[in-house]
Amino acid sequence: MMIFVVALLVFAGITLAKGIRIVPQGEEWIVERLGKYHGTLHPGLNIIIPYLDQVRYKLVTKDIILDVQEQEVITRDNAVIVTNAIAFIKVTDPIKAVYGVTDFAEAIRNMIMTTLRSIIGEMNLDEALSNRDKIKARLRESIADEAIDWGLTVKSVEIQDIKPSPSMQKAMEMQAAAERERKAMVTKSEGEKQSMILQAEARLESARRDAEAQVTLAEASAEAIKRVSQAIGENEGPMRYMLGEKYIMAMTKLAGSDNAKTILIPGDLQETIRAVLGRKG
Repeated sequence: MMIFVVALLVFAGITLAKGIRIVPQGEEWIVERLGKYHGTLHPGLNIIIPYLDQVRYKLVTKDIILDVQEQEVITRDNAVIVTNAIAFIKVTDPIKAVYGVTDFAEAIRNMIMTTLRSIIGEMNLDEALSNRDKIKARLRESIADEAIDWGLTVKSVEIQDIKPSPSMQKAMEMQAAAERERKAMVTKSEGEKQSMILQAEARLESARRDAEAQVTLAEASAEAIKRVSQAIGENEGPMRYMLGEKYIMAMTKLAGSDNAKTILIPGDLQETIRAVLGRKG
């Protein structure tokens, strides 16, 4: 009899323990009765029928952080980039979350990965690398409807990394180096071109001024000859004297030159002296 009483108390204790459920704040529990959904236990004290009701799922109703793993994505211009993301979701309908999809976290993660590949696949490499906010907005918009069907709300999706693959980085570095070298050659060529243009302009200006100087000198010489001719008139003596004086001065300058090793004496020296003195032999 005593054993029966003890067994009965134990059974009553186990039954009571199975019938009382305390759900912590931030969770909701799904209860099934005989294998079928029966109800949802909310935070606080809850009573269920032992042996008939069973807590099948315990869901966290706080924001859930999903880390979307890194993956390689091919852009429209066949460039390979590496990207990953992180999503913040919240269970808003526990029934849909547990009965709408096998594993809602894995489902959302896979959907983000496939949607990310699709969005970036429509972009060129430069667009993909410079439009992170645009990708984020399209990604969130694309998965929002599916998430609602699964009893989830996508609060935010952040692109963590979006960068060229190692092979693409190497190719881009080589391309950048080639571009810098090309620009350096263009700059050097432009500099040489400008230098040649300036030198040609300098030669042209010098030649033009030399020509103007020669013309001016010729005009001055002509004017001087004209005035001398007018001053001399019919008398040739002064002119002969002037020419002879210049002749002697030229010979003196030639003889005094440091490079003069030979002095040329004109054969008509006497005639020259006579011309200077204005005499005739």
